[in-house]
Amino acid sequence: MSLPPEKAAELKQLIHQQLSKMDVHGRIREILAETIREELAPDQQHLSTEDLIKALRRRGIIDDVMKELNFVTNIDPTRRYLYLQVLGGKAFLEHLQEPEPLPGQVCSTFTLCLHYRNQRFRSKPVPCACEPDFHDGFLLEVHRESLGTESKVSVGILNIKLEMYPPLNQMLSQEVVNTQLALERQKTAEKERLFLVYAKQWWREYLQIRPSHNSRLVKIFAQDENGVNRPVCSYVKPLRAGRLLDTPRQAARFVNVLGYERAPVIGGGGKQEQWCTLLAFLCRNKGDCEDHANLLCSLLLGYGLEAFVCVGTKAKGVPHAWVMTCGTDGTITFWESLTGHRYIHKPTNPDEPPLAEQPKPLYPYRTIGCVFNHQMFLGNCQPSDAVETCVFDLNDESKWKPMSEEAIKSVCAPGATTSLPPFPPLCASTIDASVTSNEIEMQLRLLVSEHRKDLGLTTVWEDQLSYLLSPALASYEFERTTSISAGNEEFQDAIRRAVPDGHTFKGFPIHFVYRNARRAFATCLRSPFCEEIICCRGDQVRLAVRVRVFTYPESACAVWIMFACKYRSVL
Repeated sequence: MSLPPEKAAELKQLIHQQLSKMDVHGRIREILAETIREELAPDQQHLSTEDLIKALRRRGIIDDVMKELNFVTNIDPTRRYLYLQVLGGKAFLEHLQEPEPLPGQVCSTFTLCLHYRNQRFRSKPVPCACEPDFHDGFLLEVHRESLGTESKVSVGILNIKLEMYPPLNQMLSQEVVNTQLALERQKTAEKERLFLVYAKQWWREYLQIRPSHNSRLVKIFAQDENGVNRPVCSYVKPLRAGRLLDTPRQAARFVNVLGYERAPVIGGGGKQEQWCTLLAFLCRNKGDCEDHANLLCSLLLGYGLEAFVCVGTKAKGVPHAWVMTCGTDGTITFWESLTGHRYIHKPTNPDEPPLAEQPKPLYPYRTIGCVFNHQMFLGNCQPSDAVETCVFDLNDESKWKPMSEEAIKSVCAPGATTSLPPFPPLCASTIDASVTSNEIEMQLRLLVSEHRKDLGLTTVWEDQLSYLLSPALASYEFERTTSISAGNEEFQDAIRRAVPDGHTFKGFPIHFVYRNARRAFATCLRSPFCEEIICCRGDQVRLAVRVRVFTYPESACAVWIMFACKYRSVL
């Protein structure tokens, strides 16, 4: 059961007290003796746990205990809780031919991720199968207005059981419930219909400004993972990270270390248009550029910045999404959510003489069609959609055509419609950075030693040299987060003292966002400089490797690895 440790302890104590009160232990002993006498052959005196449970259930002992247990005593009577049990699954047809895992074999697993209001849960992983063996329970605190989104894409069927604690004194009839649900769906459908009518009218007006606007990337709706078309403004909402992230730049680093994966394309054609809701993105721990941009924009809005998602193109006309913030002094900053890089936008003046020196843009963006956040949507209606000449005065309607904020609010504000999925809170990392760093380091040492042994080389590790690499790795992560370089002088001084005269030192740092040591080692060997260190030959060769894992919310991590060697130079 996914309960906090203190709640689990309370539940165990409650059950123990009830068992003692009802003398269940004595009754079990009686049934055990009776079952052995009546149901087992004389030569078979071993009674399995399953046989005993069946006997207890047959005689009603388990039912009696469950009826007598008073769960309400440890649950706030002024609140309502829903106990959701997942009792297996079926019809997961993608895994119809999944082979049975062998003992000790690493296999693919299913994990259920639940989000209900501000509560999030994860089930224990179970092996992938057509009928996965889910057996988990989750205690959800019930709030008003709890109706959520409905998926149109089925991947399988879950068997679930729901119980309400404390029990309800009065039950609503099925007719009342159905009528209320139908009314809410009708109101939602009407709001969405009116917004669609308005969006079509806005688009017609936008095209009348300039026919060439038809080719610009103005994205008003996007399809989510459930096949539902939603206004793009609904993918963004101010998101506070609590104490998990301290600064906007740290938030950008967190989004950057989440995995990048392009939406899969089925059949021919260009880029698949699919955006993920925030819960799906966080649970998968990877997504496309739009998913990263939406999350980063939401976090920056949570920090009180005026942030927008930009939709446009990169080099060679590749569609792309990034984030923009507008400072109170008019400074426009671009945030690349896939790398964490920041760029200050200084527009070039197309009316300047050809010989006039123009600032060369450092950012990779070429064109921009629209910008949006949770309250605003603006289409670029300047003569050119080139980013370098674009003026980001969003209040100038001759340059940016706005949508009605009221129209956006009618379908994108929290609670506006029942079809909008709520934004989940971020979860703290479950990774122990020190333990994981040490495990990966030990695995890499073994891989390097085996690789050198295959080449006929011996391996001597120097622990002190490995330790001296730590400050460099910390400095690299600090620079990625803050864009400020610090601590490199001390590292260089320590290395100079550790390497004797006449010896050569070589080091190679590399960064990953996954924790697979074998995969990281294979990637390192593809670098000629790193391979030169790992396969170093010479006199008095000493090798070193240091791993440092930096953890972020949602169990995302940045993994820094540094290989180094020192050897005596022989002319």
